[in-house]
Amino acid sequence: MASTEFEYPDEAGYPDGVGTLTQDQVVLIDEVRDDHSPGVTFFVNDNESISTYEAISGDTVIGGLTYNVATDSRLVLVAAAVFPEYRGQGVATELIRRVLEDVRTRGKTVTILCPIVWAFIDRNPGYADLVDPGLPGLRKSDRR
Repeated sequence: MASTEFEYPDEAGYPDGVGTLTQDQVVLIDEVRDDHSPGVTFFVNDNESISTYEAISGDTVIGGLTYNVATDSRLVLVAAAVFPEYRGQGVATELIRRVLEDVRTRGKTVTILCPIVWAFIDRNPGYADLVDPGLPGLRKSDRR
């Protein structure tokens, strides 16, 4: 399925109100589907004050994954983003992987509203166990 076929209900919070992906989201979905090692060295910091896992290279934030704390045991993964100059280098893929590893280490589950994270999970089903079975989030197949 091509990335441009993704649609999500407006409950997912997309700017156009109907759930159509932006071009930036399409680019990152294509990146996580390719699933290659990052071409840039970075670390991930959970910046709890702004509810964002930040990808940081040197002293520069190059991307992030925003979240909401739903309960003590569940996070809602809202939106992944990578600055344009760092796209296509595997940053989104590795950021999501590291966030999900942190979630696993903390013994939490996730609800996913971000189509980029869903694309990553589809490509890497070993992380599917982290998706909360009662509140998995929204996908195209959820549309009625």
